[in-house]
Formats: sequence, structure tokens, C-alpha cells
Amino acid sequence: PPMLVTFVVILAIDRGFSLRRELTRGVRLHHVLAILLTFLLLGGAVAFAVSEIMPRQFLDMVRNRPHVWQRVMLLYPLLSVLPQEIAYRTFFFHRYGPLFAGHRWVLILINGLLFGFGHVMFGNWVAVAGTMVTGMLFAYRYHATRSLWAVWLERTLWGWLVFTVGLGGYFFTGIAFQGDISLPWINK
Repeated sequence: PPMLVTFVVILAIDRGFSLRRELTRGVRLHHVLAILLTFLLLGGAVAFAVSEIMPRQFLDMVRNRPHVWQRVMLLYPLLSVLPQEIAYRTFFFHRYGPLFAGHRWVLILINGLLFGFGHVMFGNWVAVAGTMVTGMLFAYRYHATRSLWAVWLERTLWGWLVFTVGLGGYFFTGIAFQGDISLPWINK
């Protein structure tokens, strides 16, 4: 992660930024409750949609590769979520947030679009579209809380959901995705 190191160095030498403050800023209970409610409603809808649209892939990793799934559940929050949230939320909002003063929805939209664009390397529209939408959610949450840990929690939950319900093949090159998504309204 040379880019992450670059972002952290830029933040560290910026006199207007405190890494200590960023890392020690907690999460308020009402934000945790909002994160959990949002996740239960939207995450439940995603899980239901995957079970209906992609029944063969639903819970595939849990059933067929439980050891891989366990490692992903353990390592994803530390090796993927934390560094990316420092880059996409902490760095982006500190460095570019002032350019959008008074236009928070533009800031949130642009951050979500960039987050989605960062996932084009997976070569599928599901990863790009999914991360654009959730990227806007994470950007909104960071803007509302200014808490790296609030966004880390929310993103961890969504990542765990993705790898659990059967969408992991779209987001993780270490997992061979078996089959293609069948969407009746697209594959007519």
C-alpha cells in the first residue's frame, strides 16, 4: 500500500490534521444505532435479493469454503477496511472537504463515485455500482460523525455481508466466482 503510506505521510505533516485525534475519536451510541438500523434494513434487502436472484451463489463461501470465509471475516476489517477508510474518508475529507464547503451532498456524491471507480479493477459492474452506492453511505456517515471508527464499523458489516451472502466473487480476486449473475431485466 504505497498510496496509503503517502496519504498518511501527507496527513502527518499537515499541521491542521491530528492523526491522534482521528484515531481516538470514538463512536456515539446514536451513531452505532443508526449504523445498525441502516444495515439491518438495507443489508437484509441485499441478502434477500441475492437469495432470490442468485440462489446457487447464496452463502456459497460459507458452505463450500468455510476456512476462506473465516479468514476473510477476520482479516478484511484490518487489511482492507481500515487502510481504505483512512484513504477514502479521512484523507479525502480532510484534504478536499474544504473545496465543497456548503455543498456536502456534492462532496458525498464525489467521494462515493471515486470509491466505486477504485473498484473497477475487479472488472465487473456489480463491484463498481455496489461500491458507489455504499461509498456514498460511508461518505455520508463520515461527514455526519467525523469518526473513522464509525465508518470502519459500517464498512466492516457491509463487507462481511458481501462475503457471506455470495457476492464475494465480485469483490475478491482470491475467490473464483462460479457462474454468472442472471438478471431477467438485463438478460432478455
